[in-house]
Amino acid sequence: MTATPAPPRSSPLHDRHEALGASFTDFGGWNMPVRYSSDLAEHRAVREAAGLFDISHMAEFWVHDGRAADFLDYVLAGRVSAMKIGKAKYSLVLADSGGIVDDVIVYRTGEQYFLVVANAGNREAVAAAFDRARETWPITQAFLDGRPDDGDDAVVLGGSLPHVEDVTDQMALIALQGPRARGILSTTPGVEILATPLDELGYYAWTEGTFEGASLFVARTGYTGEDGYELLVPLEKAGALWDALLVRGADEGLVPCGLAARDTLRLEAGMPLYGHELSRDITPAQAGLGRVVAVDKPAFVGKDGLSSGPADAPVLVGLASEGKRAGRAGYAVLRGDEVVGEITSGALSPTLGHPVAMAYVSPAAAEPGTTLTIDVRGTRIPATVTALPFYRRNA
Repeated sequence: MTATPAPPRSSPLHDRHEALGASFTDFGGWNMPVRYSSDLAEHRAVREAAGLFDISHMAEFWVHDGRAADFLDYVLAGRVSAMKIGKAKYSLVLADSGGIVDDVIVYRTGEQYFLVVANAGNREAVAAAFDRARETWPITQAFLDGRPDDGDDAVVLGGSLPHVEDVTDQMALIALQGPRARGILSTTPGVEILATPLDELGYYAWTEGTFEGASLFVARTGYTGEDGYELLVPLEKAGALWDALLVRGADEGLVPCGLAARDTLRLEAGMPLYGHELSRDITPAQAGLGRVVAVDKPAFVGKDGLSSGPADAPVLVGLASEGKRAGRAGYAVLRGDEVVGEITSGALSPTLGHPVAMAYVSPAAAEPGTTLTIDVRGTRIPATVTALPFYRRNA
């Protein structure tokens, strides 16, 4: 018998989305708003003013105590132990093969205390990666010292393994993005910043705050290419915070935004989406994320697999074209009559006014400036290989 798929979960803000007239879609096993008014209006609001996103579908894990920093150095591709308290870092969870299980953001909140935010659809996969790493982590003194393991060092036991807590169901995550985000957040009634002030908070950093007396985790991160914040708040305060931000930002052009605008924003900013640009079949180097991997670490999950891929594996590129017809995921990319790749994401860019896409193409066709064509439902559309991102905000 085939098991009946579980119905999609609802965000703690679902009733508010319904009241605002949102349309919904199943995304990563969650019933999330795809738009409220129009994709274009929501996109432009983020670029010109501010947009508010419910991203409570994301998964959150606290990894703490023991040798949490060294443990995360083994689980993740980056060197987490080098992070300073108060900072954030983009990293990857890899399979043994070197393929990408998920891309995550890691926040260091203490000497041995970290918050890891993963994608909704990969919550179970990341949890499984943590569990497996707890069994395979080579906790030798040589590893902890960063030395090659010659086999003579005893395994370090005791309190080395950290605690891993999945707190997804206890928290809500709200993203406030756009050039007016700081002004809105800093003057929203009920919000108090307790540590680093917003005007001193660097990019990819976080600060402590409260909202109506409840804890508020304020991170200067985002997935739109604009400045802004991601706000982690206990479930019982999520609705009140959402309402307060919308009321405060109404005169500043703030609007609620759905997944459709989020997708075109991240595409313009050249940010990969798991299931499109990233998967277990793609290595970091193919996705242009080789810089994320600390290859000099003595050991980490996926390290051995990274060197076994074919030299001619396709690589991720940007494609820009003219007109209004955009390549979409799955469309073929050609050089002459030869298929050299496939679109992973594509849209008519609201900001730039012409079609843009990301695609995996053969290395021989990946040089910026190369002219290719996209098969758009039987019509060949010329496209030029372009360095990512397509859009970069003014600092």
